Amino acid sequence: MEYRKIKDEEDEDRSVGVEDNIDKSFLISVPDNSNLVGETKIDTHRTKVQWKRKSVVTLSLTILTSSQAILIVWSKRAGKYEYSVTTANFLVETLKCAISLLALARLWNKQGVTDDNRLTTTLNEVIVYPIPAVLYLIKNLLQYYIFAYVDAPGYQILKNFNIISTGVLYRIILKKRLSEIQWAAFILLTAGCTTAQLNSNSDHVLQTPFQGWVMAIVMALLSGFAGVYTEAIIKKRPSRDINVQNFWLYIFGMGFNAVAILVQDFDAVMNKGFFHGYSFVTVLMIFNHALSGIAVSMVMKYADNIVKVYSTSVAMILTAIVSVFLFGFHLSLAFFLGTIVVSVAIYLHSAGKIQR
Repeated sequence: MEYRKIKDEEDEDRSVGVEDNIDKSFLISVPDNSNLVGETKIDTHRTKVQWKRKSVVTLSLTILTSSQAILIVWSKRAGKYEYSVTTANFLVETLKCAISLLALARLWNKQGVTDDNRLTTTLNEVIVYPIPAVLYLIKNLLQYYIFAYVDAPGYQILKNFNIISTGVLYRIILKKRLSEIQWAAFILLTAGCTTAQLNSNSDHVLQTPFQGWVMAIVMALLSGFAGVYTEAIIKKRPSRDINVQNFWLYIFGMGFNAVAILVQDFDAVMNKGFFHGYSFVTVLMIFNHALSGIAVSMVMKYADNIVKVYSTSVAMILTAIVSVFLFGFHLSLAFFLGTIVVSVAIYLHSAGKIQR
């Protein structure tokens, strides 16, 4: 009797243990839907924010790129610039420098001053910035004078030559291998630029004269070399805050543009004033040039190469359409086909860069 009683108690305890295990295993197996819902909401919100930011950056870069050439041409009066282009470039560099300082001030307020974001530095680090600053100075000055030979839509087409110069200089200076797709894109890009410049209404085969082509190629080489050199400087110290590096580049840019004012427009500035000939369009043009560089930086940070391709392609078409109404530009079939070929070439170059 005692043995049966003890055995019954053991069986009873075992059954209770099994029931407890069943209950616990049931509780563990039930997923916490509240956490999943919360994470889903966070991911959805993050996706919406990223999409909105990407849309704003894309739209901004497209508008800035398409209006750049239009504003330069529109700022001319009777076929010439009434203002000093050297003072305009100086103000562009000054505005960029001020924006970099504001970004640094915001960073200092959040994180404090560190070795990577402080402005004080060594001579060895600063001494490399004059080279790209001089190259950008010459390229930016040529940007104004090329419009004596090229219209705004033609400029938007020809400026894509800097893709070729940048790619070749990447191969030579940074020893980076270019894919077969990228080499094919270079050939297609050259063909597209040439096609867009075909002129069926004149004895001249191309709309842009020889001087315009030479200036476009020189500008592309200067822009490509300056861009590759600047990237090499940035990557030499990757932990350095980009705003500090931009600040020193713009400081030297201001200095060299000040020298250009003294050499080229000293008499005009002294007799007529620093802002002589300025108009509302001129001011818009200066802000456009300053903000374009910032927009490109934001694309690199918040978007991707496809956004840049989209913006460049749409900008070429928008520039042509606006030029029809403002400057009486003739939108020919050759220009339209050339624009499509150039857009495809830019896309292939970007695709080849991603696959590499």
